[in-house]
Amino acid sequence: MKILVYGAGVLGSLYAARLHDAGHDVSLLARGDRLASLRERGVLLAENESTSVRRVPVSVVESPAGKYDLILVFVRSHQVDSVLEQLVESDGDVLFLVNWAGGPEPLAEAIGRERVLLGFGNQGGTMDGDIVRYGRRTLLTRLVHMPIGEIDGQTTPRVERIVRMFRSAGFTAKAEPRMDAWLKTHAAFEVPLAHAVHTAGDPNALAGNRASLRDMVQLIRQNLEALPMRPVPRAFGALRVLPHGVLIALFRLLLRSSAAAPLGTTSPAALGELNLLAEQVDGLARRR
Repeated sequence: MKILVYGAGVLGSLYAARLHDAGHDVSLLARGDRLASLRERGVLLAENESTSVRRVPVSVVESPAGKYDLILVFVRSHQVDSVLEQLVESDGDVLFLVNWAGGPEPLAEAIGRERVLLGFGNQGGTMDGDIVRYGRRTLLTRLVHMPIGEIDGQTTPRVERIVRMFRSAGFTAKAEPRMDAWLKTHAAFEVPLAHAVHTAGDPNALAGNRASLRDMVQLIRQNLEALPMRPVPRAFGALRVLPHGVLIALFRLLLRSSAAAPLGTTSPAALGELNLLAEQVDGLARRR
């Protein structure tokens, strides 16, 4: 497949680089200073705090114009509307790998229902200047799958083809028949967590504040109860029944691990996404 990765932040850059390394025909869309940097230096990758930086010469473009078999969208939730405007005249299936609790309908109305797929990236990292720093793969990260699905829940040949593509690049992708429910469950969990981290100042500070953790757990439970469907994956249902003390201990482990690093991001883009997700989660409760 000929692939366009729309968005050259942490996730877009990381996924484009690994797909390129796996031999796929991939281009990375960027603009402004990021475009200039990528053209000059390529995607720069480093594991955690390592001083060893690897350069990956991914092809870079500044427009989605052209014929692509698959477009992978890695942007913040509040940037989706502007991306949809750009994709109306483009070709190819579009896999939205975006934090999104607003349902598939706005996406389908903008570019056509037959083009839309939903998913969520299972790799993360941070930007250090032009360098993408990513976490080392562990047993835990290997167990966390990258879900991909059709909006009608069918496991189609194109979903199977995309899953194989990601697996060839080292991602633990799988078909998810209830992708919309998965995204809404994730948002119901993430919004209170991210708000609590932002209020505390950073993940470590939140881990040491039992009262804030208790309030956060209560908000997560309220959000999950308000969902119009059962949580996906089902394991999230345990958050509604496990004792507060157990959940607080588990969240402390999470917040003190390297997996919590992206939660400490307080950029305007991260806060803009968080505010939109909060609106979408609140909308789910009102509709119910």
